[in-house]
Amino acid sequence: MKRWIYPVLALATMLLSGCATVIDNNVTSFHAWTPSYNDKPYAFAPTKEQENNLEYQNYASLIRQELQFLGFTEAKEARQAQLQVSFSYGMNTEQVVVTRPAYDPFFYGPAPGWGRFGPRPFGFYGPYGPFYDPFWYGGPMQSTSYPVFLRRLQIGISEAGEGKKLFDVVVDSEGSRAGLAAAMPAMVRAAFDDFPGPSGVTRQVRIKVDKDGQPMD
Repeated sequence: MKRWIYPVLALATMLLSGCATVIDNNVTSFHAWTPSYNDKPYAFAPTKEQENNLEYQNYASLIRQELQFLGFTEAKEARQAQLQVSFSYGMNTEQVVVTRPAYDPFFYGPAPGWGRFGPRPFGFYGPYGPFYDPFWYGGPMQSTSYPVFLRRLQIGISEAGEGKKLFDVVVDSEGSRAGLAAAMPAMVRAAFDDFPGPSGVTRQVRIKVDKDGQPMD
């Protein structure tokens, strides 16, 4: 392949990513769910730290919408609930290092949204770099680091009173931009995809979102 094609491909990738945004989520759920629980009213069970927390309330609203779509009913009072819904969330930052030739004029770095688990985790050239090209063989190398934001959402549903766990799901996603709130609508949608889903299996759930970050049906 001619070298001038590389920057053209990079530009095409960025243009395509601008037309449609997709958030990839790794979803792992464990459950002991039966249809008999579908008609039982639920209530949220925030921790002491989550009470009167505006961020928590915002995410609870997203979960409430998904539960309503699935046919669940929220109890008017917590003491009337037969199911309890709890959830936690967070985000960490990890530095990813990419090594490339010091004088490579066509290196543009990973495209936006490419993380360490993305299509090209080793940079633009793939896992072998440019070493198969005699022109670059043996040249000096340099390393560049960039941040990847690792996001996690955990949602649990249990029986009220006895506390028997019925459903537990963990959603992991990553991106090149900071901000958990922007990705949360897609992560919540992914958490309830094909509810309750296969137990003990990790699936990749791709959620297409609009310019405001809202899932597109």
